[in-house]
Amino acid sequence: MFDYKKAFSRNIGWVTEAEQETLRTRRVAIAGAGGVGGIHLLTLARLGVENFNISDFDDFEVHNFNRQSGAFMSTLGRQKVDVMEELAKDINPEANIKSFPEGIFAHNVDEFLEGVDLYVDALDFFALEARKTVFQKCYEKQIPVITAAPLGMGCALLCFMPGQMTYEQYFKFEGKSEHDQLIQFLIGLSPAMLQRQYLVDDSRVNFKEKRGPSTPMAVNLCAGIAETYALKILLNRGEILAAPHGLHFDAYRNKLVKTWRPFGNSGLIPRIMFHIAKRVVDA
Repeated sequence: MFDYKKAFSRNIGWVTEAEQETLRTRRVAIAGAGGVGGIHLLTLARLGVENFNISDFDDFEVHNFNRQSGAFMSTLGRQKVDVMEELAKDINPEANIKSFPEGIFAHNVDEFLEGVDLYVDALDFFALEARKTVFQKCYEKQIPVITAAPLGMGCALLCFMPGQMTYEQYFKFEGKSEHDQLIQFLIGLSPAMLQRQYLVDDSRVNFKEKRGPSTPMAVNLCAGIAETYALKILLNRGEILAAPHGLHFDAYRNKLVKTWRPFGNSGLIPRIMFHIAKRVVDA
């Protein structure tokens, strides 16, 4: 006996009834349906957003259990987009969800972003080419982008708004190897590096094997911060810190840092950080 107004009535007060109806009509694209992607979808569904494009080519496995909202014994081996669509529709059976189970590539990115008001990035850290494809297309289509990185026990947020600094201008990937691009991505996502002090086992970070440690707390913090920005963008109210500005909140360190990289990764400090990070990663 679903009733949209009753289901999301407790949002009213922080949003108006008219704004709630606006959220209902908006469409959000989320690439990645695992850790942050899954919780982004469910949080936005509980906010009352009703239209989604989601993508992921992967299935749920046991090693997903520590952080992915769709990972259960009952979903092992099932495709992530199928499980997450079911969970979102269990919150709002009227939700309109278009799934892309093969992932996102140059041949389907236009369809993935068709009619989209906001893109929330949830691709795997190591998915450089897919991320470049989506971010560039968002820039061309003037679609705002939010990326919230789960780092340690915190979240680093970047927002790329139409007509402002682009993804490439910020991260400066051109001319670098894939390995070095990953380092560029890390130092760009996390200029403050708040998480570095309490990493207790460096061996669990391996760029060559494309793996790293994670926590459920970071994933949930990402949803809270990113979906707050999603609300502000979709309702066109509230201050937006767009790249080259960013936020990094670390609950373990009890710290919130506003970051600013006016020249992106081409500035002096990022270049020093790159060489330090490269020595650590390659050790």
